[in-house]
Amino acid sequence: MSESKLIFVTGASGFLASHIIYQLLQQGHRVRATARGKKVAALKELYGAYPSIEIIEVPDIATSQFGDAFAGVDAVIHTAAPLPARVEVETLLQTATEGSLNVLCQAEAAGVRKFVVTSSTAAVVRDPATKGVTYRPEHWNPMTKEEISADDPVEAYAGAKKFSELAVWEWANAHPHVDVTTINPSYLYGPPSALTLPIAPGDFTSLSTNLTIYNLFTSPGGHLPGFGFTDFRDTARAHVGAALDLGVAGLDNDTAKQQQQQQLTPTEELWQKKRKRVIVVSPHGLVERDILDVIRKERPQIAERLIAPPEPGSEPKFDRYDADFARVAEVTGLRKEDFHTTEQTFLDTIDSLLAVEKAWQEQGFVLEEVPIMQI
Repeated sequence: MSESKLIFVTGASGFLASHIIYQLLQQGHRVRATARGKKVAALKELYGAYPSIEIIEVPDIATSQFGDAFAGVDAVIHTAAPLPARVEVETLLQTATEGSLNVLCQAEAAGVRKFVVTSSTAAVVRDPATKGVTYRPEHWNPMTKEEISADDPVEAYAGAKKFSELAVWEWANAHPHVDVTTINPSYLYGPPSALTLPIAPGDFTSLSTNLTIYNLFTSPGGHLPGFGFTDFRDTARAHVGAALDLGVAGLDNDTAKQQQQQQLTPTEELWQKKRKRVIVVSPHGLVERDILDVIRKERPQIAERLIAPPEPGSEPKFDRYDADFARVAEVTGLRKEDFHTTEQTFLDTIDSLLAVEKAWQEQGFVLEEVPIMQI
C-alpha cells in the first residue's frame, strides 16, 4: 500500500464520487469531501464508522469560500457538476465552469499542486455514431456556445462539459507549476458504491444514468444510447489512480510514439508530464440485442419484463470507442484487461436496481410509471 494521503473530493453524494471515496478508504487514504444541505448530515452518518473521512459543507461549489479546507491536502478530485435536465442551460454552463475554477483557484492558493477533474467524452465528440470511433485527447466536440439549445438538455450538458474543461486547461496554462488530469468517460453505468446513501422511493433521478438500464425492464420505449459505456467503478479507479500517481510507466502508447518521432518543445513536454487528458471508456462492446439476451438468460426473473429488442438493422453501428488504453494505464494504472465486462456491468447494475425496487415496495411505493432517461 502506498503512503496514506489526504485527498479532497467534491460532490460526495454523487454516484461517481461515492465510488472514488470508497476506493480511497479501502486503500487506506484519508478523504475530505464536500456536500451541501441535508446530505451533509446524512453522509456524516453514512461514514460514521470511518474516522479517516471528513464531510464538509459547501453550499455553492461555484461561489462559496472554503480555502481553509485545503490545508494538508495532497490532491483534489473534482467531480461535482449538474446533470442534464436538472437546471437551466445558463445555470448549467455557469455552474460547471465557475465551480471548477473556484475549486482550482482556492486549492492552488492553499498550496495544492495536483488536480484530477471529471469531464466527459461529450467534450471530445459531438456525435460518435456518425463521426467515427477513434478519438484521442486532441479531439474536441466542435459545438459553439451559440449552438447550445435550451430545448436539448443533453446538448447543453455536452456544452457545459466542453467549455468547463476548456476553462480548466486555460487556468492550467496560467499555472504551469500544477499537475492537471481530466478524466473523460463515456456514458456511465454500474452498481452503487458499497457505501452510498439510500434512494427515496420514486426518486428516479437518483438512479443517475442507471435509469437507462432500469428502462430496459420498466419502459417499453426505453432503449440504450448507441455509443458505448464506461463502468462507474472503472471510472472511479482511473480518478484514484491519477490522483495517487499509480500509472504504469513504459507502455507503448500514442503519446510515447509521438515523443519518439520528434523532440518535444518545453510546452509539449509540460503537456506530456503535467497536462493529461485521458479518455476512459470500456474496451467492450455494447449491443442492445445481445445484452437483452444475456439478461434474459442470467436474470430469468425479469425476462418477461424486458423490452422488445430493436428491429434488425435499426441498432447503431457504434458500440465502443477506440481509445488509447496504453495511455490510460500510463496515467491511471487502469489497464485494458482491468475493465469490467459488459455482462458484469449490466448484471451487477440490474441486481442493484432490483434491490432498490424491492426496498421501495417494502416502504409501500407502487411502481406505476417509470420516466424514460432522456439521452
